[in-house]
Amino acid sequence: MLPEIEPPTLQTVGINTFTCPVRIPEKGGGVQHTVATIDLLAQMPQARLESCVSLMTDLLARFLPDIHAGIFPDLLRQMQEQLQAVSARLSMRFPYFIAKKAPVSGTASLMEYQCTFTATSSTVDEPLLTVVVPVTTLCPCSKEISAAGAHNQRAEITLTVQPLALIWLEDLIALCEACGSSEVYALLKRPDEKYVTERAYARPMFVEDVARKVAQQAMTHPDIAWFSVGVESFESIHNHSAYAFVDSRDIDRPAG
Repeated sequence: MLPEIEPPTLQTVGINTFTCPVRIPEKGGGVQHTVATIDLLAQMPQARLESCVSLMTDLLARFLPDIHAGIFPDLLRQMQEQLQAVSARLSMRFPYFIAKKAPVSGTASLMEYQCTFTATSSTVDEPLLTVVVPVTTLCPCSKEISAAGAHNQRAEITLTVQPLALIWLEDLIALCEACGSSEVYALLKRPDEKYVTERAYARPMFVEDVARKVAQQAMTHPDIAWFSVGVESFESIHNHSAYAFVDSRDIDRPAG
């Protein structure tokens, strides 16, 4: 007869992909209604093994729909106290929309950006902010060797920052958009297409160039303590993506 094996001790419990409507404050003073996917996890003491899903969903329901970075400390504190948890962690992913005007015609459209807030009960810092921003990259080598044209493609910049103070999503998105060969728009007329194509041609960048440029901007931002930036270029003439990554902890900063 096989010896009886004790079940493994649970360390972390919670809920994943909890989808709900939320309201996100906008930089201009308004409030944006969107839909978020929330992961809420708690590190539990070994003596407490019962299910806590109902308590977590009830707690989220009490804060809805105004779940935003400003209320994370209170929400996580309440969850930690009610569950007698060692620590608690919340991650909230959502699409964020910004109205953009085409560069020549002024045609208005909504651009979608994927954003994430991440916070834990063990820190008093601002929540981590992540934005995923599409841009255009145009290959410098292709431009150099071609008699006409150069291959270009859409790329995505994923910037995660640890803020020292409030940083608006709009500002992080604008920082990223300024670092590609050209911005991306949801709607363009023919004159706009000509403009963005020629702008990208005049600003050729490897994926490494984009990552370095975003890193330089983030390093000089007075309210960013730490950041990471990843750039993926969905190559138009290769059957693979090009990728570059920078973590500010690996950057040698000048003394002073």
